[in-house]
Parts: sequence; structure tokens; C-alpha cells
Amino acid sequence: MARVAAVDTRVGNLIEWDKRVWRVLKCYHVHVGGRGGAFMQVEMKDIEAGTKTNQRFRTEDKVERAFVDPREMQYLYQDGDSYVFMDKENYEELRLSTDFLEGQSGYLLPNTDVQVNFHNSRVIGLELPPSVVLTVKETEPGIRNATATNTFKPATTETGLIVQVPPFINQGEKIKVSTNDGSYMERA
Repeated sequence: MARVAAVDTRVGNLIEWDKRVWRVLKCYHVHVGGRGGAFMQVEMKDIEAGTKTNQRFRTEDKVERAFVDPREMQYLYQDGDSYVFMDKENYEELRLSTDFLEGQSGYLLPNTDVQVNFHNSRVIGLELPPSVVLTVKETEPGIRNATATNTFKPATTETGLIVQVPPFINQGEKIKVSTNDGSYMERA
């Protein structure tokens, strides 16, 4: 097992805390200016019991990464309520339910390479690439020369994920989206 800084915690990571293995669902770096130090606010789910909790780690804290067997897999297609992945070494297929993915399904496009983590020969998590390129399927019409504004508008992508984008983004454009927090990064 490896100890890593709390600020290096990312969505999909597996950590050992309170003698259990937890999967990170959301994590935010929070800094309250002038009052106390910065901290990581982490929402995580117990992979055995299925319970969720929110935990605060100071930025100087170390967290224990769980020992996992990572396997490179490729997302193939959605079949009803399950998502089908193929092991890139032995070509075996693996099906994971929508409930198991918990919000990560919005970042999956066919032929996307992902890392599937196993703990004691059981699937316990999925790590996505840091960002994905998605096509905007539906949004309000863009505003020309609106590059200097701080306003955003909702855009629905090809996977059904809703992302807040700048007003100059139009339907049919490709955008780069962070898989860590679902935020718009740039045009692709």
C-alpha cells in the first residue's frame, strides 16, 4: 500500500480509511481565505457496505491508497442497464451496471480506454482518463464575439451529460470536459 498526499486524491481512486476500502466519488480542494488551512472535501463510498460518507482531509494529511489490480480495458457499448468493457489482454468482456458507475457513465464513449480496478478478484472501481472530448448535441444558440463574458449556459452532450459552457459554444461542436468535476475545459 502507498501513502499519498490528500491533495492527490482524484475521483475513482480507492483509499483505505477507517479499516475499510472506499471509492472516491467527488473531491474538492477548499481554501477558506484567512481562516484556517486548506483541506480536501472528499465524498466516498464503502465498496463492501455501499454506504457513503463525506470526509475532510487537511492538505498535509496522507491517505492510504488501497492495493488494487488495475487492468486496461476498453468501453465497447451500453446494453440496457449495463456497460460492456473488454479486457485488452485476453479479450474477455465485463459488464458493469449503471448503479455501479455512479455518474461516470456520462464520460464513456465507445472505444474509450479506461482502467478497471480489482480488489481480491472483484471489480471495485473504474478510473477514467483526466478529460474526454464530447460533442454538444443540444444548447441555446451561440452569441458571436462573446469570449470575454463570465456567464455560462447548459449544454447536453452526446452521452447525456449536461455541462455548463461559455455562450460562444454551439450545437455540434466538440468540447473537452474534465472527468474529475464535469467542468468545461476548452474547445476540442
